[in-house]
Amino acid sequence: MTRLGDLERAVMDVLWDADPGPGGGRTVREVADALDGRELAYTTVMTVLDRLAGKGMVQRERSGRAWSYRPAASREAHIAQLMLEALDLGGSRDAALVRFARSVTGTEAEVLRAALADSAAPADRTVPANFVADRQD
Repeated sequence: MTRLGDLERAVMDVLWDADPGPGGGRTVREVADALDGRELAYTTVMTVLDRLAGKGMVQRERSGRAWSYRPAASREAHIAQLMLEALDLGGSRDAALVRFARSVTGTEAEVLRAALADSAAPADRTVPANFVADRQD
């Protein structure tokens, strides 16, 4: 998964924060208007969205004469993928996981415990479409 630059991240935040509503996507104009405090040309925002589409970060579809953009995956799925990629950067994935586990707060540790217990429970659940299983357990 691609790490995002500052402007790409701002654009993705607009899309992630948008109410999916009817149609579910946002036009270039809507994204540009939502980028508070940034005076960006329409063509700049259009280029960023086009590049994000090329990277697989957004999906687009025709909405009249314009394109409508929506995130290809949730913010949480993106962050989870970044965390998995960060684990692959070091020498020992186990050591990095232990260090991470020791650095989380009590509440965060409880969330992790519950998630691990839930994933260990046998069930006939389908895997979410945005889940990337590139590890071997």
